[in-house]
Amino acid sequence: HGATDPKNLIRIMPAEGDVTDRLCVVLTGGSGAPTIPLPRPDLVIAADSGLHLAAALGLRVDLVVGDFDSARPDAVAAAVTAGADLESHPADKDATDLDLALEAAARRGATRTIVVGGAGNDRIDHVIANSGVIAAQRHVGVGPEWWVGPARVWPVRDHRTITGRAGDTVSIIPIAGEVVVSTTGLRWPLHHHALEFGSSRGVSNQMTAATATVEVHSGVALVAHLEEVS
Repeated sequence: HGATDPKNLIRIMPAEGDVTDRLCVVLTGGSGAPTIPLPRPDLVIAADSGLHLAAALGLRVDLVVGDFDSARPDAVAAAVTAGADLESHPADKDATDLDLALEAAARRGATRTIVVGGAGNDRIDHVIANSGVIAAQRHVGVGPEWWVGPARVWPVRDHRTITGRAGDTVSIIPIAGEVVVSTTGLRWPLHHHALEFGSSRGVSNQMTAATATVEVHSGVALVAHLEEVS
């Protein structure tokens, strides 16, 4: 894939889980490449200018999706030459490029999808909107999660076990209404606690051991795990 600065390479780890799982990585525009090991994907989709992030990370892209208003033409041409498919949408489309990329992941059989990047750009509206896109019921089938910098974010409707270190930050953010939550392994535990939409009570909790759990009894929460930088 050409010479790449080793500092910019994501470490690729063997995929975990059931052999029937199909892991997709969706690369989005903006900065925020993960600083934690990324499992080896079965499928890589670039959402428009996410293609630039793919090149910087040395990942081969299988599909580029979007209206191509931000991806460089030379990068698109290089991806096609390397075997990528293109899925072009009109500029006046009714969905973000990430939304379209997750739909494409579903069509290609993804059962878990790691969204990479999408932070540090000048489109805060996209960051806010895409937080909702990742948590949307319509994308449950592709199991989306968001990895950016030292953080991983999951939409949780039932249970999430978090593996990390004591001192890591865990935030629980209710989305689309009230959530009822219980936790273990956190400094400030919650026991069937109702967090209303807009509540900041679940922000900046801390892990007390190598694992923590978040149980969502009702509603949907975005759960963020930020690794403590040593």
